[in-house]
This record gives sequence, structure tokens and C-alpha cells, in this order.
Amino acid sequence: MSSRLHDATQILDDLISFPTISSDSNLEMIVHMANRLSDVGAHVDLFHDESGTKANLFATIGPERDGGIVLSGHSDVVPVTDQNWSSDPFGMVERDGLLYGRGTCDMKGFIAAALAVAPGYSHRALRRPIHFAFTYDEEVGCVGARDLVRELQHRELNPAMAIIGEPTSMQIIEGHKGCCEYSTHFHGLEGHGSAPDKGVNAVEYAVAYVTRLLELSAALKHRAPVGGLFEPPWTTVNIGRLAGGVAHNVIANHAEVDWEMRPVQESDAQFVKDQIAAYCNDILLPQMQTTYPDAAITTYVVGEVPGLEPMEENDARRLVAELTGSNGADIVAFGTEAGLFQRMGMSAVLCGPGSIEQAHKADEFLSLSQLDSCLNMLEGLGERMDILV
Repeated sequence: MSSRLHDATQILDDLISFPTISSDSNLEMIVHMANRLSDVGAHVDLFHDESGTKANLFATIGPERDGGIVLSGHSDVVPVTDQNWSSDPFGMVERDGLLYGRGTCDMKGFIAAALAVAPGYSHRALRRPIHFAFTYDEEVGCVGARDLVRELQHRELNPAMAIIGEPTSMQIIEGHKGCCEYSTHFHGLEGHGSAPDKGVNAVEYAVAYVTRLLELSAALKHRAPVGGLFEPPWTTVNIGRLAGGVAHNVIANHAEVDWEMRPVQESDAQFVKDQIAAYCNDILLPQMQTTYPDAAITTYVVGEVPGLEPMEENDARRLVAELTGSNGADIVAFGTEAGLFQRMGMSAVLCGPGSIEQAHKADEFLSLSQLDSCLNMLEGLGERMDILV
């Protein structure tokens, strides 16, 4: 094993030891990474959430100017509860060239590689800055990245490109759908089931709401972009849960609908939101409030994560292709933080070590060969940043 790969493996071992499940704090890991980057001369900022128990890290090596490249990774991992691991998920183990542990591929392997090459960046005469963006709560709606993007916009920072190191087996990914999740609550008036006209049945209105969502879902098929690359090529709507009521003979005064959509384009998301809001305001609410003026329909946004839209011109795709020798780019079904960076005006791609097939499973692993390939890409990036103007 090369000294470079050995260093990255040791860093990954350290990162795996931090049990940064999304429901828990990530501060110990963030501070650990901040110290490593500060030690090699990076300018480091930590941005805490409202609770003070989580933070994003944004660090820069190189000149203070626009046009830099962001290396992006999320610090949180999914739970290990009820999974049958053959070893401690938070104690990395190497077997037959594979590194086992929660987060090895999703996505602490990429973060470890970025930290391993950081000292080399600090010794180069970089013409553009290289930024490190390590976030919290990606697994539960890209919460940290949304906060980070707002902070970068407030500070008027304008990087040119972003490489998001999600596990893609070091293949270039240029697109994925967005993911918008909602919970809509219906507040009606309870009563005896023998007199339905004297109450406002929240479940019935929830069913009407779901019916309208399904009508919109059908309409979305006709809005699919020509030549769309996704499968299916249109925006989808899914009803995940409908709950309400307490008994068969009681008018339900409360109901909830949990639903999501996966937009292929931002205009589709706005179309659905506008149409369903108009249906509530113009049809459902007037009917409900005729009997019960305090009746209400409230939609809570669980998360709105934009997709990564494939672009004909993509500087990040071209750069990463040069660094990896890849001849093409693909799209994926899973969502990431990439669309948030794209909305900031950056060109963005996914490219990281490990396979998504291993993510979120027991005995998650990353191969040493994949980690080494990632190190090659990131070291090559440093060489390119000496000449990019």
C-alpha cells in the first residue's frame, strides 16, 4: 500500500469512529476535520444550526477569489439499528482489500481522500481556490447543504464548479431528479357518523386531496421534456401515507397525507404546488368552512431538494472527465446536494469512490482500489489548479 493510500485509510478510520447518524450531533467529526484543515493552512469556517449541536464546515485553500472548485461531502450517515453487521459498524475493518464500516462509501471515503490531499494543495501555487464543503443532515433532506448555500450566497462567494463525492464507482454523474417531501394536515369537525352533514370529515377531504394529486400525476406525464434521460422521463408523485379518524362511527376531525414528488425540472414542481394550492383554496376549504369556519388545510415542507439537471455545457463534467479519463456521463435515481450548488450558478457533477449498491446496508464497504482512484482524481485536480485561470 502506498503511503498516500495508507494516510487516506487512516483518516477514514478516524472518520468512521465518529457515529454521525443524522439524528445525532456531528460536531466532534466537524471539529476534527476543521483542525486537520487548519493545520495545513486552510481558512476554515464553521456554521452551526439553530440547536448548536450540528455544523457545516467550509474551508478554503488558495487565493481569495471567485471561480474556485468545491469538494462536497456530507458528514452524516444512516442508522445501523436492526442491521446484522459482522463487525463494529463504527470501527473500520479491512478484509481482502475492502474497508468495512458505516459511511465508508457513503460518503466518508471521499471526505477522507479530500483531507488526505489537502496538505499537497497547500504547497501548490493554486491559481484558483479549492473549497471543502462538509455538511450535516444530507440523509434527511439535505438540510445542512441548504443552510450552507444560503450562507455562501450571503457572503457573495461564487465558486465555479462543484464535485460531489457521492458513491458513483468513480463514474461521472451529471443528473438526477429532485426530491420534494410534504405532509398535509386536514383539520375538520368531529361528530357522530349518523349525521355526516353536521361535521367536516377530514378523511374525506384528504381523499379528495389525494385524488387531485393523482390527477396531477397523470398530467405530469405529458410535461416530460423531449429526449428526457430519466426513467421514467417525467416528474412523479407518490402518496406515502394517509391516516386519520378514530372509529368507524365517528366523523374524523383530523387526517394527514404524506406525499412526495420527484421533479425532472423545476417548473414541474411549481406546477404541482400551484395547482394543489388552488384546489385547496378554491374548492376544498370553502366547502369545509361552510360548515366549520375554523376548518383548515396546512402543508408542512419536510424537504425540497432540487434535482441536478443535465446541461449541454458543463465545465465540471469536462474537468472531471479529463482527470479520470472517463468518456461519458450518466444519470442516477438517488438524490444529492448537487442541485443546490447548481442553483448557485455552479456547474456540478457527482464523482466519488464506492458503489451506491453498498450504501445504507449492513457491512457497507469501500474498496482500497476505489479510494486510490479517488486520490488520483483529487491529486490531479491540484495539478490542474496550478494552471487554471
